Amino acid sequence: MMRTYVISALAGALALGVATASLAAAGQFDDMCSWGLANHKDVRTDCSVNTVIKGKTYCFSSPEAKTDFMKNPDANLAKAESFYKSEHKG
Repeated sequence: MMRTYVISALAGALALGVATASLAAAGQFDDMCSWGLANHKDVRTDCSVNTVIKGKTYCFSSPEAKTDFMKNPDANLAKAESFYKSEHKG
C-alpha cells in the first residue's frame, strides 16, 4: 500500500513539473534572454527564469541576467525591443 502512495506522489510531481515547464516557455522575443538582447546579443533560453512586466513575460538566461536587467527595466526593455526588431525582422 505504501508503494502505491509513493508511485502516485511521484507521478503527480512529474505531471506538475511538465505543466510548469510548458508554462515557462511563453516569453516575449521568442524566449531569448531580454538582458542579452539589451546588450545586442541573441541568447536562447528555456524561459525558466523570467519576470512579468505589464502583463508580458520576459525570459532570462540566468538569475544574474534578470537581476541586472531589473536594475533599470524600462530602459533595458527599450534597448531589447530595439535590438530584437532590428535583427529579427518578421
